[in-house]
Amino acid sequence: MKRILLTGMSGTGKSTIISELAARGYKAVDADCDEFSEWVEVTSNAGTLESPVEVDRDWVWREDRIQDLLSTEDTDVLFLSGCAENMRKFLSQFNHVVLLSAPTDVIVERLRTRTNNQYGKHPDEIARVLGLVETVEPLLRRAAGHEIDTSASLEDVMATLLRLVRHT
Repeated sequence: MKRILLTGMSGTGKSTIISELAARGYKAVDADCDEFSEWVEVTSNAGTLESPVEVDRDWVWREDRIQDLLSTEDTDVLFLSGCAENMRKFLSQFNHVVLLSAPTDVIVERLRTRTNNQYGKHPDEIARVLGLVETVEPLLRRAAGHEIDTSASLEDVMATLLRLVRHT
């Protein structure tokens, strides 16, 4: 089974792409939901890649559930989308790590206009995302074997992604 992680900053299209993959019949899971992620208390972000979502709480993957998902052999291809502090524990289990990126003006516009997620509506949240583009996205880029600019049309992004899966 091929396992593909789609990662990137808020507003790069992870949820849109994972929904489109599911609509096309692929096993496609968005880790940014209560089933696969949870709020945890944090006392310090020393040594972490990014700042917590809130001063004393962060949204992280439920490691047992992510591991169960990655261990289940029930499909040819599994797409998982998400970006969390603790995801690096799982990177070696993916055949491909794909960074979804977009210019910052596109990210800001998507955050302001999206209806499926309230995160990114407040100026502090937008500032946080833009800060993470500068600090965390380069780390994700180094971990990823592929990068797709999602400012292209959804059809073009899907074609690029599916070509990658078919040819590797």
